[in-house]
Amino acid sequence: MAVWNPWRGCKKCSDGCLHCYIHKGDLKRHVNTNEIRKTKDFSKPIEKLKNGNYKMKPGLVYLCFSSDFLIEEADEWRNECWKMIKERQDCTFLFLTKRIDRFMNCIPDDWNDGYQNVVVCCTIENQKNADYKLAIFQQCLIPHKCITAQPLLEQIEIKKYLDDIELVVVGGESDVKARPLHYDWVLNIREQCIRKNVSFEFRQCGTYTIKDGKTYHIPVRYLCQQAKRANIDIKKQEFI
Repeated sequence: MAVWNPWRGCKKCSDGCLHCYIHKGDLKRHVNTNEIRKTKDFSKPIEKLKNGNYKMKPGLVYLCFSSDFLIEEADEWRNECWKMIKERQDCTFLFLTKRIDRFMNCIPDDWNDGYQNVVVCCTIENQKNADYKLAIFQQCLIPHKCITAQPLLEQIEIKKYLDDIELVVVGGESDVKARPLHYDWVLNIREQCIRKNVSFEFRQCGTYTIKDGKTYHIPVRYLCQQAKRANIDIKKQEFI
C-alpha cells in the first residue's frame, strides 16, 4: 500500500469537517491549512529507478489523503495527475471526496465510463448530505464506488443509494470535543448493506460512543481496535 499526496491543504466544506484531523495537525505545526499547494511528491507514481522500474510499487495507492482530490484550487494540476493514473495501470488509486458535486467537471476527456483502476469514496455524515451527495454519486460514471460515513453524526437511511456501491465504511469522530457516535446508527447502516448485498466495514468507534444507553470515552489509539472487536464487518466481494 502506498500514499500519494500530489498537493496538501484543504478547506472545510461539510458538517463532518468540524474537527478535521488535517486542520488540527497543521495548527500544531503552525501551517496554514487553507493554502493548497503542490508537494514534492507530485510526480511520485511515474518516478523511476536507475534500472527503469517505477519507484512506487504496484498495488493500492491512497490518493490525496492530505487534501481533497476534487478541491477547486487544484483544478490546474489535476489533469496531469489523471495522466499519471492512466499510465500506472498496475496500481489502483483510491480517494475520498466531500466534493462529489464537482466530479463530472473534474474528469479527463477520455474518462468515458471511467478508469478501471480508480476507486471513488463519497464521504457523508448526516441525512442532509447523504441525500444531496449520494443522489449525485448515483449519476456519476465510476466503475468502483464506495461510501464513507465518517464521522457519522446521526442515523441515516441510504439503502436507496446502494445499488452500485461496493463498500460502505462507517466510523465515529475522534476529538476531545467529538460529537457522539451511537452504536445503533452503525448497526442500522450495516443492516441496510446486508439487504442490498454490499460490503460493510466498521472502521472506528467515536471518542464518545454510546451503546445500550451508556457513553464510553475511548482513547484515540483504541478507536479502530475497539471497532474491530465488535466483529460486525461484512465482506461480500473484493472491490479493488
